[in-house]
Parts: sequence; structure tokens; C-alpha cells
Amino acid sequence: MDVYEAVDSRRAVRAFSDEPVPRTALERVLTAATRAPSSGNLQPWHLYVVTGEPLAELKRTATARALAGDPGDVREYPMYPDGLASPYRDRFAAAAAQRYASLGIERADPDRPTKIATLNAAAFGAPAVLFCYLDRTMGPGQWADVGMYLQTVMLLLRAEGLHSCPQVMWTVYRETVSRAVGAEDGLVLFCGVSVGFEKEGVPRLRTGRADMTETVSFIGR
Repeated sequence: MDVYEAVDSRRAVRAFSDEPVPRTALERVLTAATRAPSSGNLQPWHLYVVTGEPLAELKRTATARALAGDPGDVREYPMYPDGLASPYRDRFAAAAAQRYASLGIERADPDRPTKIATLNAAAFGAPAVLFCYLDRTMGPGQWADVGMYLQTVMLLLRAEGLHSCPQVMWTVYRETVSRAVGAEDGLVLFCGVSVGFEKEGVPRLRTGRADMTETVSFIGR
């Protein structure tokens, strides 16, 4: 797949089929992704690939917590900064409205939080989830490295005909996830990435993006 095509076709898919993801495809992707940029070549990421019954059990446990109204574990890092201002707040609100409307969840629905939580806890039906950790002694530069690594992974997944959905939501169930994967105490969960083949016959959401001119300035000729 052409790089531009991979970038253009990558989106957060929230409806996966139950078709298994070939392990050989994941191994190709994760082997190639080792070439992702890393300041000082620290390569601070630690990835756990969960499939099959271990993933099914994790989904059941997380879903039970969501249905019970469990507020979740205390986050180890903020998902968004406090006092989000325009234009960031506007982009966030527009995307959220699109995202959950496409899933049939209206903003005024009193059960909206629970419905959202249970969909996330089921990884949107994905048959594989990648849980990405990094050493908690790492700094902002290494968190940036992890973001570049995961973007590399998600683009390579497109080359395999697979889709993905990064989910910071899993940090709310970080204790459940850590027990499931056996993560050491010295690691902090950055996010989960659901992986699979897109389910046919469901609405396909493609959120808008700011025009390049809103975020880029050219200096010089």
C-alpha cells in the first residue's frame, strides 16, 4: 500500500468483525515498527499483544466493571489538559458528537456513559488488542516516541488490510489490564490499540480535520 494511501485510509474503527487476526501479520507489523523514530534510540515502548481467551476474559471483566458503574482506576496521566480552550475544545466536541451518533448513542441518552463504556470495554469487538506501556521513569520525549511508534504500527496495519482504534480508555481499567498481561509495577499503561478487520454493513465514520493552513506556517521561500 502506498504511504499516502495508508495515511488517508487510517481511521479509528469502532466495529470489528470476529475474523481472527493472523499472528504472522502482527509479527510482520511489529517487526517493521521497530524502525520507528526514537530519540537516543531508547525505544521505550513495551507491548503486550492479547488475543483469544485471555482477551475474552479481559473484555468480560472490564465490561462487568462498566455495567456496575465502576468509576475506574485513578488515571496515571491526564487524558486532556484542564480548561481546554478553542479551537481544541471545538474540535473535540464536534468529533465526540460525530463519533457516538455513528454508534447510535445520542447525547441526551441518560445511559450514554454506560453505553460508551461498555462498547470500549468490548474493544468494539476487536479480536486483538495491543497494550502499550512505557517505563514510568521516562519523560515527555519518550512519551512522544511511543506516539510515533504506535502511529507506525497503525499505518503498517493498513498495509496488511487491518484497521485499528487507539483507546486511552483502557487506562481507566489499568489494574485489570496489568493483571491480565502481567505488567511490572514499573510500567505505566499508555493505551490499548484494538486491531482487526472492519465489520461490514456498519456506518463508517471519518471525522474532519483542520485545514493544513490552520496548523502549519511556512517560514522562508
